[in-house]
Amino acid sequence: MADVSVRPARAEDAERVAVVQLSTWRAAYASFLPEDALAVPPEQAAALWLRAIELPPTPRHRVLLAVEGAEVVGFAASGPTDDEDVEAVEVSTLLVEPRWGRRGHGSRLLAATVDHWREDGDRTAVAWVWERDGASRSFLASAGWEPDGAARGLDTGPRVERQLRLHADVS
Repeated sequence: MADVSVRPARAEDAERVAVVQLSTWRAAYASFLPEDALAVPPEQAAALWLRAIELPPTPRHRVLLAVEGAEVVGFAASGPTDDEDVEAVEVSTLLVEPRWGRRGHGSRLLAATVDHWREDGDRTAVAWVWERDGASRSFLASAGWEPDGAARGLDTGPRVERQLRLHADVS
């Protein structure tokens, strides 16, 4: 069996997190996000992730990594939601690089994230997913997440893309 684990991100992981994010976005969202949104320079993305790792807004904001062997293959970012209509924590990003998919990394990341939420005493979690991202919606649904009726449109430049909010009881 492969050596797989989930661990907190460290400063030296920021570049790899950026690579995972950008390669996953390009594979999963190319059909509906504009090219310029997918053409973020890796060093720019790495700088943003470095800040999230080193200077999270609160102690409850976390970046966790999925690791196979010595390779960072995915990550999850979470923290308290900014949504004013619900008291919850949010998984803001959960991505596994496509070439490492279907090996349980996403499930391990989600389970570790939920474990942290439970330790913090959180009861409800939310996630915003692209309406056209059937893979993420199916993954979260298989873990018991359900739409809560909230939706939002994000202006991507050429058009507005819809996101749906899913929720789960994590207590």
